Amino acid sequence: MGAAGIGDPDFPSDGNGGYDVTHYSLKLAYTPSSKHLAGVASISATALHDLARFNLDLSGLHVASVTLDGAPAQFTREGSELMISPAAQLAKGAKFTVRVAYSGTPKPVRGSSNLGTYGFIPTSDGAFVVCEPNGAKTWFPANDHPADKATFDFELTVPKGLTALANGELVAGPVTTDGKTTFIWRERHPMVTYLATMTLGDFALRTGTTPRGLANLAAVAPKYNNQLDRVFRLSGRITDYWSTVFGPYPFSSTGGVVDDLNTGYALENQTKPMYGGFIPDESIIAHELAHQWFGDSVSIKRWNDLWLNEGFATYAEWLWAEHNRTITAEQVFRGRMSMTSSPIWNYPPGKARPDDLFNESVYTRGAMTLHALRQRIGDATFFKVLRTWAQNHAYGHATTDDFITLAERLSGRQLDSLFDVWLYKRGRPEWPERPRRQTRPTPGNSRPTPTPTASPAPTRQAGPYRR
Repeated sequence: MGAAGIGDPDFPSDGNGGYDVTHYSLKLAYTPSSKHLAGVASISATALHDLARFNLDLSGLHVASVTLDGAPAQFTREGSELMISPAAQLAKGAKFTVRVAYSGTPKPVRGSSNLGTYGFIPTSDGAFVVCEPNGAKTWFPANDHPADKATFDFELTVPKGLTALANGELVAGPVTTDGKTTFIWRERHPMVTYLATMTLGDFALRTGTTPRGLANLAAVAPKYNNQLDRVFRLSGRITDYWSTVFGPYPFSSTGGVVDDLNTGYALENQTKPMYGGFIPDESIIAHELAHQWFGDSVSIKRWNDLWLNEGFATYAEWLWAEHNRTITAEQVFRGRMSMTSSPIWNYPPGKARPDDLFNESVYTRGAMTLHALRQRIGDATFFKVLRTWAQNHAYGHATTDDFITLAERLSGRQLDSLFDVWLYKRGRPEWPERPRRQTRPTPGNSRPTPTPTASPAPTRQAGPYRR
């Protein structure tokens, strides 16, 4: 039997064991006026052991039929589990395709104040689809956990006049017939399910390339039309810069989407970061685009390692400020250290908690961990660690232990105590390091140039939340 969960102790019902998905082919039609979604999902997978039954995650929607390799398969529903019983047992190593026809009104997940509302969120003219941590199941059947990555095809049909956006690149369409328009998108690089999107509505688009020649797409709701060119230019410029710091961009396109829905957060949907109801500043764009390396290409296996995503992307905000000669990462670090009564000191970020997953400590103290490492091993080795991390684990998964092992190998230092105090201990670290002269990475050169001084960093200002 395939287990009902993938084995994450903090999210025991998320994902499913017993198989590995290699590809999702999603054929979806959505009508905003009725909020009705009709879908056919074809899911290609490999059995990891003998399977008399396996599960998919799917929440709320009505399932009309299930076939396995073209033959009808029995299925039952229990909560958010779609349980499928093949006519004959699947042998370990067998490749199979399950096809699920379904329909209904998607219901987003309304989580804690920390998580907010996520998943398939209807809007006045379409939908805003942002699924972290486990909202993919609100609109397609999936192995809904980051431990199982797959490639995706999306065939999206919407009323004429609307635009349907998904991950990757547009490979066909738009084609309009009988008042409906179809867009076909393809993400050929492996992707975790929470990064998948089918955001749709009335959007102004700008397509082109970054200065370095990477495909770039910006989309904004009518309310933000005057920001379209700015989002396009910034997304391109920041993506190009990160490729000089973190290594080659891991995907085939970049960009950003601003919708008129006040979610209060942004999400790093693969190739198309989403901004919910606000114009992102440079810092937020830098954060979400850094995730394309850290979180999207290099993904976590378990949610308690979330600092590997959010700490890295937050530190990228500090690096972007250094690049702009606004403030150094050292000054931001000192500013955070001066907050002696901050609640981040009571939340060790190396074990993100399921009831408080996106705690500020996972972001800020996670970033401070990286800066403490930079202080200890020096800039040349530190930036080599970041580039090697992104390269060695591209399109795969990694853990905190993997990162520590890499940092120790490249630096030739024992770093257990550093990571222990920053990631796993309560309390503000008594950090003895003397600040080194901080520098910012120079594109194409392992010898960074000095960054000028600036005023100390304030605490993070209130505003849109980064995921």
